[in-house]
Amino acid sequence: MTEIAQSLPIARQRDRDLMIWLAVLAFTIICLLARNTLPWLAVYPPDWVLSIANAIDSFSTAAAQFVAPVTRSFTWAMDFPMRGVQAALQWTPWPVMFGLIGLIALGSGGWRLCLFAIATLAYLVIAGYWRQSMNTLALVLLAVPMSVAIGFFLGVLVHRVPRSRAIVEAMLDLMQTMPAFAYLIPLLLLFGFGPVVGLIASALYAVPPMVRNTALGLQRVPSDIAESGVMSGCTSRQRLWMVEVPSAMPQILVGINQATMYAFSIVIIAAFIGGFDDIGWVVLSSMRQAAFGQSLLSGLAIALMAMVMDRITLGYAQGGNAPAWLTPRLFWIAAALLLGLAIMLNIAGVGLAIPFADQRGLINVEALNQWVLGLVARYATPLETFKNNFLYFVIVPLRIGMIRGVTPMSWGIALTPTVIAVYAAIIAGAAGLLAARFSWRPAVAVIFAGLVYFFGLNTFPWPALILVIVTLAWTCAGRNTAIFAFLSCLFILVLGLWKPFLQTFYLCFIATVLCLLIGGALGLWAAHSDRVSKILRPINDALQTMPQFVFLIPALMFFKVGELTALIAIMLYVIVPPIRYVEIAIRQVRTDCIEAGQQSGCTPAQLLFHVKLPLALPVIMLGLNQTIMAALSMVVIAAMVGTTDLGQQVYIALGNANAGLGLISGLAIALVAMVADRIIRGWHARREGAAQDSALAGH
Repeated sequence: MTEIAQSLPIARQRDRDLMIWLAVLAFTIICLLARNTLPWLAVYPPDWVLSIANAIDSFSTAAAQFVAPVTRSFTWAMDFPMRGVQAALQWTPWPVMFGLIGLIALGSGGWRLCLFAIATLAYLVIAGYWRQSMNTLALVLLAVPMSVAIGFFLGVLVHRVPRSRAIVEAMLDLMQTMPAFAYLIPLLLLFGFGPVVGLIASALYAVPPMVRNTALGLQRVPSDIAESGVMSGCTSRQRLWMVEVPSAMPQILVGINQATMYAFSIVIIAAFIGGFDDIGWVVLSSMRQAAFGQSLLSGLAIALMAMVMDRITLGYAQGGNAPAWLTPRLFWIAAALLLGLAIMLNIAGVGLAIPFADQRGLINVEALNQWVLGLVARYATPLETFKNNFLYFVIVPLRIGMIRGVTPMSWGIALTPTVIAVYAAIIAGAAGLLAARFSWRPAVAVIFAGLVYFFGLNTFPWPALILVIVTLAWTCAGRNTAIFAFLSCLFILVLGLWKPFLQTFYLCFIATVLCLLIGGALGLWAAHSDRVSKILRPINDALQTMPQFVFLIPALMFFKVGELTALIAIMLYVIVPPIRYVEIAIRQVRTDCIEAGQQSGCTPAQLLFHVKLPLALPVIMLGLNQTIMAALSMVVIAAMVGTTDLGQQVYIALGNANAGLGLISGLAIALVAMVADRIIRGWHARREGAAQDSALAGH
């Protein structure tokens, strides 16, 4: 009786949700039928748009001019250390730099990391990017301490003043979901054009991970350790610096690692306003010139530098893996000797010349460019066929619908009543099969997807789409998330960003679905094969450390400018979370549950679909969350290769220094990301709560 009583509220909740979704479906169909009679249902009238972008831009320009003496003075002051660090790195003879970085890598990860770091430096010399790489390193070396200092202060503030947590976390959510390009527009107005602006952008962009890790580390300090400091008579300040910070140091070092990677990931973006002869500027310039060979060389350089930085900082965060003979004293003696050697070589005038400084290295870049162009031309026909088919059968229907996209030229058939009836039968059959096999939820999802594919998003009734989003938020995460989702949609709609939002939506949707299918399959394979897991691990590590711009190079090289190129670049960037989370989720399924399924006579397929995947679903959903966040962060970068989404609006705003357009477009992307995050986290929390209720009912 107790179990029946516990299951009744769950059954009522499911029936209520079904009724709600059926009502939403009915409203959607009514809107679709009425959109020809009421055109404002399909296209939001321009007369209803609130034009506040220009007002924000005018206010921002006036405010920037008012504080210009202060901000430009700061720019002038920061220019000295920037040039000083840059000169010091250029002044250090390259063999000594090999020794210093090799020594640091040896202390972090042993001989393997040391050899990898030296090989990376050798590539930079051979490829002719030594000077640019040292300029990039100078920017990172200055940006990271600024990020660490600001992030540590805010993390301590969150820990010591609990009332500040809500404000700081809201600020961090906004900073982490706001596109990187959106950072540059106000900085450009405040600090002008130049490398210092890139430095400030890198420092600000890297603050959030340091704040979160500092607060997390201090929060996880065991209570008995904190109490021992109080019992020893420590003041509040002494307890922080002598007890809590040392205990939290491993997590703080992880924050430094992440801050370093965040700062490094924005160096190419900072090149837009930096005017700095660094590796980011080389990548950007070669892409603008369609010099794909040079793009590959410079992209590989920045990817290798990112991997070296990641492994060195992560190694020290994990305690280091230096050889036993490399004691701290010997480490500092060796570093001092290398610096002394640098001074002696400079005094003697030996070792100042950078190899290939006035050339393009040992690699013939022109020949490489021609080889790449020949490779692309060789596979041009199948690539063009794939591109056209994908556009005609996936992107175009999602944008304008089958109702306008199905033509004899594109599909080879006309959209006759017979074709429409067959399509409706396929959707109905798929929905019925899913409802019988699983539940009504995937069936309803298939019906909505079928409507979107048939009618297209561009003219899909916006009241119906808003209602779908709000209902999804309500049923997954509750009333507060539904209200937030409604206000976010209203913000995007009223400010005239609805059509760019729709393109952002379907690009991210396609990328997320394809990455879940491909990455999920690879994750399943890796979860059941240690050999596959071992092969995929370094590939995933490399993809996660590469800056976003690097992914544009192969996509642009093979598919030229267009939406498919943007989609492929987004997929390359977001493929890692599905692989990793699916593998981790499947491997974490309890052994006794698997054994129970095997003893019940389950086949391997039944064991996967009825035991492993349902138990792994909460972790997989967290991977879905990370995939969506990564896709939205890549949207602005992908806008460079030909989209008209929200990312393109931010990119246009940067080109015109329009702070108003940049702010509302960047905020729109941030709101989309936060709504998606809250929906998935709310679903996860509700599922966990239901599981706990079931467990209590069992007892």
